[in-house]
Formats: sequence, C-alpha cells, structure tokens
Amino acid sequence: MKRKPVPSTVAVLLLPALLCLPACSVRKFALNQVANALTGGSASTVFTGDNDPELVADALPFAIKMYESLLAANPGHQGLRLQTGSLYIMYANAFLQTPATMLPEEEYHEQEFAYKRAKNLYLRGRDIIIAGLERKYPGFEQILHKRDQTTILERTNEKDLPLLYWAGAGWLGAYAIDPFDMDLGLTLPAAAALIERVHELDPDYGGGVIHEFYILYYGSLPEYMGGSKEKAREHFEKALAVSQGRSATPYLSLATAVTVKEQNVQEFKKLLHQALAIDPEKNPENRLLAILNQRKTRWLLEHVDDYFLESEEGAADAEESVT
Repeated sequence: MKRKPVPSTVAVLLLPALLCLPACSVRKFALNQVANALTGGSASTVFTGDNDPELVADALPFAIKMYESLLAANPGHQGLRLQTGSLYIMYANAFLQTPATMLPEEEYHEQEFAYKRAKNLYLRGRDIIIAGLERKYPGFEQILHKRDQTTILERTNEKDLPLLYWAGAGWLGAYAIDPFDMDLGLTLPAAAALIERVHELDPDYGGGVIHEFYILYYGSLPEYMGGSKEKAREHFEKALAVSQGRSATPYLSLATAVTVKEQNVQEFKKLLHQALAIDPEKNPENRLLAILNQRKTRWLLEHVDDYFLESEEGAADAEESVT
C-alpha cells in the first residue's frame, strides 16, 4: 500500500511533541515526515499563492520560527533549510523593506528601523542557506569568498538552483539596503557569482526571476561597478518573453532602476500602467507577489514627482521646442 504523506495541518500540531521526543531513529523518522510535509510542492504555495497580504504578514513570523525550530532538530534536511532561509528573505523584502520605501519623510526613524531589520533578516536567511551548501560541499563558504569562485561553483548542479538563487538574493538584498557597508560590499563578487551560476545552469529559472533580478542589478549599479542600462533592458525583454505576460515585476524593475536614472517620466508611467494591467489570477502560484506589486505600482504613480525633477508636461514642452 502506498504511504500517504502527513497532512501539513497534522504536521504542525505534532511538531511540539516531536521536538520533545528522545533522540532515536523513530524521532528522526517522524521529524523527517513532518519536514517533508512542510516543504513539499503544495506547501510552497501556501504563502505565495495567497490573496491576503496582511494575513501572510501576520502568519509568517510564527511560521518561520516554527520551521527554524524544526531545522534545529533536523539540520540535515535540505528542503527545510531552503524553506526556512527563503521565508526569512521573502519576509524581509515583502513586509519590511518594500513597505519602508513607501513611508513618508516624517517617519524617517521608523523607516531606518525597518531597513535594519530587513538587512538582518536577509543575512540570516542567506546564512541558513549557505550552511546547506556547506553541508553538501565542504569548504564551500571559504572558497566562495576567494577571488576564483568557479572552483567550488562548478561542482554545483541543477538540484542546487534554489539554494544558490535564494542565498544570492538574500545577500544582494542586504547590500542594496546598505550600500555603505564596506565590509558587505567587499563580498559582493561572491554574492553575484551565486546568481551567475544559476543563470549558467538555467537562464530561465523560476519563470524568469533571474532576468528580473538582472534588470535591477545592472540598472541600479553605477557603471564603474558593472552597471549597464543596456544590459538591464536586454534582461527586461528576456523576462517578458519567459514570464509570458504573467509578471508585473519586469515593468516595475525597469521603471525604478532605469527610467528614473534616465529621468524619462513618460516611459516610467507607461511601464507602471503596463504593470497594473497584469491580472494576479494569471499566475495563481505567485498571486501574493502580484498583489503586492499592484500596491507598489499605485503608490509610485501617486508619487511620480518624488522621482523626477521635471514633470511630464515640462518634458513634452521641451521636446516640442526642440522640434
């Protein structure tokens, strides 16, 4: 008879009791069963597919600490390690950093506090995931920090893609919040190497998330650090092709990372309206991100003047006078 997986609700209820069981093979088997249930395919969309961001924001802290408690009792479970680390990174981005960017100027102290929390959780998630790569490839972290990361990254394969992606995303997310952290800045090549390895193994990984990442990466960095508006636009086109119109992120990323730099208010608004036109139901597995993107897009449209020195009308008048 085929063994049925433990339902995730039952797994959650059993977790406190399992953590208190004596150290033995039965306990380890039970912990693995719970970990498998909590990190299976359906479990990954419990949060990302939700349509109520506030519900997810309230639930995630408890869920993350629950996963972390289980991980402490079962450190060798790679799926659990990935889930714990990635949830820290998702929470930092969706519910700390992004809302902080939309706070008014008078709430500067609250914004700074949120940024510090986000940076801390980005790095916490990264470290949890890097530890998983270290368990699989002894010496991984030490070699990664050397100039030639290829010696260790070449050993990774397609099975490591989620670990590589989320470790790199958390790492670079922390740096984006605090680019004046010189110590963290010195590690940037190692972080970028993780994402580049994902790109090498699967350029279209995650439905185009690598291309979405590179829009921000090349669009935000100054040229002397490898930034390139042309490369950002190349990845924008690739992201649109891979996502097949189901993701608003490419439009948002190009608008905020490139058109603001170029002070192109007309393209900025056009991209944001294109982002708003994306129906969250087109990609139910990522419904939460789509709803959060819509909120950010509406806020940006309401605060266009905060990003541009010249209004759209002024830009149009200047263009007309030239012609």
